[in-house]
Amino acid sequence: MKNGFSETISAEGDLEEVRQWASVSKMAVSLAFGVEVDWGFHQPSETFGPRGATLANLLSHSSGLGLEENDPVVGVATKRVYSNCGIDYAVNAIMNQNEPSEWLRDRVFSPLGMNATKLTGRPSSGVEGSTRDMRSLAEAWLRPDAITKETRDRFITPYVPNLDGIVPGFGRFSPCPWGLGPEVRGQKEHWMGDWPPESFGHFGQSGALMLLNVEEGIGVVATSTVDFGPWAVQLWPGWTSAVRKLALAS
Repeated sequence: MKNGFSETISAEGDLEEVRQWASVSKMAVSLAFGVEVDWGFHQPSETFGPRGATLANLLSHSSGLGLEENDPVVGVATKRVYSNCGIDYAVNAIMNQNEPSEWLRDRVFSPLGMNATKLTGRPSSGVEGSTRDMRSLAEAWLRPDAITKETRDRFITPYVPNLDGIVPGFGRFSPCPWGLGPEVRGQKEHWMGDWPPESFGHFGQSGALMLLNVEEGIGVVATSTVDFGPWAVQLWPGWTSAVRKLALAS
């Protein structure tokens, strides 16, 4: 994507096939929370989680919760511990009698015309949809759509930026910057290749990914029929770098 985020530089495969997004689901959840912020329903500073963790802590993996519900915990804002249960906790905390699937549909999927996409499992990893719909979500972050520019910028700015942490599949980083949902590259040498430090996005265990840069006005999305594994660790750094070079040259 480039130039107003409406130009496709290159596309491969079936863009309409519905596939699992896995943790790229967090990009939809984060955007939905951005809507909550803009509508005045909730704020990142609001205490949501255990031991005084805020919504910002939960979305940025700085709540201290482990990967899953019964995993060991650490102090709030002491370490970047990647936490699926933290994302699920944040969503479930505001649901009352509503369903997370309806919330994502009403806040994100329907307004953006993502008609092939829905939440079929837990909020942190249960979205399934088409690659074309993932492109629509990426455009919403870049323009931005659905949320204000001020909220978008807040959500893609590293929160507690100096925390150390682990990016699953790629190892430990010091620091390990993360926004309120999206991972921010910073100085990490990993799947984001040579994209600038302010670049942001997410990948999932399904082999899907989304990588965006507001200043350069470019993005790449992908879904996969092969789950994340050593192939992705080897392929993605060079591939994302090549895609960026192609987009900037076009």
